[in-house]
Amino acid sequence: MADFSLAELESIIHQRAHSGDPDSWTAKLFAKGMDKAAQKFGEEAVETVIAAVRADKKALVSESADLVYHWLVVLGIAGVPLDDVLKELEARTGRSGIAEKTSRPKA
Repeated sequence: MADFSLAELESIIHQRAHSGDPDSWTAKLFAKGMDKAAQKFGEEAVETVIAAVRADKKALVSESADLVYHWLVVLGIAGVPLDDVLKELEARTGRSGIAEKTSRPKA
C-alpha cells in the first residue's frame, strides 16, 4: 500500500464520478455539485483539527484520509488537476514560506 499515490486516488475519483453508480458516494457528491462537496471538505477539515488537538493519532489518520479524499473531489468538480497543485507546491520549495507569503498580493 505504500506505493498508493494521490494521483491514483485522483484517477479513481474521476472514474467513479462519471460512473453513474447509484451506490457511489463519489458519484453522488459530483451530482450534488460544489456546494455539497465543499461543505463536506470543510466538515472533514474541522474533524481533522479536532483529532489533532486531542492528540488522537488514530482519528487523525482517519480524518486526514477523509480530508484528502474530499479535497480531491472539490478539485475534480472545479476542474483543477492535482498536478496543478503539485506544480504550485514545487514552485514554492525554492523560497522560504515567509518570503512566499509576503510576495502574495494583498487582498
